[in-house]
Amino acid sequence: MVPSVPAASGSPAAVAVHPDHAQIIALLDDAPMRLPHYLAWALSSGGTLIDGISVFMLGMAIPLLTQNLGLSPLQTGLLGAALVAGAIGGAMLGGRLADRIGRKSVFLLDMALLVVAAGFSALTWNAWGLIAAQCFVGMGIGMDFPVSGSYVAECMPHRRRSAMMVATIACQSVGLLVAALLVMALLHLQAEPSVWRWFFAMEMLAALLFLLGRLNLPESPRWLMGQGRNREAVHMLERFVPSDRRALERMASRLGNTVHFVARVPQTAKPPGYGALFQSVYLRSTLLSTVPWFLMDIATYGVGLFTAVLLAEMHFEGRALPLVPQVAALTRGTGLIDLFLLLGFAFGLWTVSRFGRIRMQLVGFAGMALGMGMLLLSTALPGAAAAHVPLVFAGFVVFNLFMNMGPNSTTYILPTELYPTQLRATGAGFAAAVAKVGATLGVFALPLVKSALGVPAVLALMVLVSVLGLLATWMFSMYGHGLTLEQHQTQTLPTRHAQAALLAAHEENTA
Repeated sequence: MVPSVPAASGSPAAVAVHPDHAQIIALLDDAPMRLPHYLAWALSSGGTLIDGISVFMLGMAIPLLTQNLGLSPLQTGLLGAALVAGAIGGAMLGGRLADRIGRKSVFLLDMALLVVAAGFSALTWNAWGLIAAQCFVGMGIGMDFPVSGSYVAECMPHRRRSAMMVATIACQSVGLLVAALLVMALLHLQAEPSVWRWFFAMEMLAALLFLLGRLNLPESPRWLMGQGRNREAVHMLERFVPSDRRALERMASRLGNTVHFVARVPQTAKPPGYGALFQSVYLRSTLLSTVPWFLMDIATYGVGLFTAVLLAEMHFEGRALPLVPQVAALTRGTGLIDLFLLLGFAFGLWTVSRFGRIRMQLVGFAGMALGMGMLLLSTALPGAAAAHVPLVFAGFVVFNLFMNMGPNSTTYILPTELYPTQLRATGAGFAAAVAKVGATLGVFALPLVKSALGVPAVLALMVLVSVLGLLATWMFSMYGHGLTLEQHQTQTLPTRHAQAALLAAHEENTA
């Protein structure tokens, strides 16, 4: 087991846990990674994968749609914003439902919604119908975010939790690259503006495959124990961990309907809801989970969805080509840049586990500001960005690398660790919803800023947002690196790294 970090002053009162619950949690946390863990992780990562696919596909479809459906500037802005705006309600709904009816049930619901909405997107002949359909695509993706994070955090072994959480959100970048390959193939097969329909058809196919795969996904044993469904919990545990079935059955018999509840708030007959997120014991957790993620998503979705537009404005590639070849050229340029998103996540697999969430979030925001600063510098130099393509490319690379080895990984992980099982998906859903408000603001506002003030103003705004994210992380920081999910509820988490280091050193000296 991972040793506990000594609690600081004002530590929460000890929580009484049934020995059999403690044993089941130990079996989950100490298990070696096996094939069932990897299969469960792959299926639970479908929402983040389709998120990357949908963002890239829509970004490449917008120039085609502008001609094929005659989109007005307002409709173009609404179409870009609809995808992430839908995720606001989806995240709130999905997180709350996942805490009430289970992780697996919401996994199936959100994929079914994605199949229908993506299919309608491919078939519609009306701009407003497409905007509505993309809003529902966003809702399905938003529903999946808090559920996938909660599920992976609860089911993966403790020592691999951080890496598997980063790998889950890294599937966004895998989705971007898969989408780039699909777009290039589809543009080659059908070099017409109407090819955008096949873009959305591919989203529908991906969602259908995940829907079918998730039918056999085991429910989270932690969630089942949190509902008092202990016999079901031990049956699900057997699918992850080789165990003595008779011993598990005896545990389930002794537990009966006893609820596993480890939290900073007292257990009540009514499950904790959104109000618990703003109680004093969780307020700092809520601020840490929401404010930096809100700021990061302004930059992530705004820059991500309009990378192709920004590259075109900077004369990066394909400016003078006809529409379809121009989209193909932008796909290649954007896909090449997106490779560094995946590389950033690859670094994050090690750095987040090694240095902790808060330190990497601080470093990541600093790197994001540097990357956008490099792009801003390229526009101010003689000849503007078109004369400094290496600097433009380097700026995008630095931004993407640091974003994904830092905030894009850590903001996804933190809410799932800072709240108890009965509140985990609700808290993660609320944080994701607030983040999607930032994403919607970025997607809708950045084109308006670009139109009114030019690309340099957009880049300067992204520098400011990144710096604000760094400051917010520092202000609300809580250090729980190395703790189990239950220890996050029974320990008082240090608020400064120096204090966390002293406590860790004290633990080593007294171990």
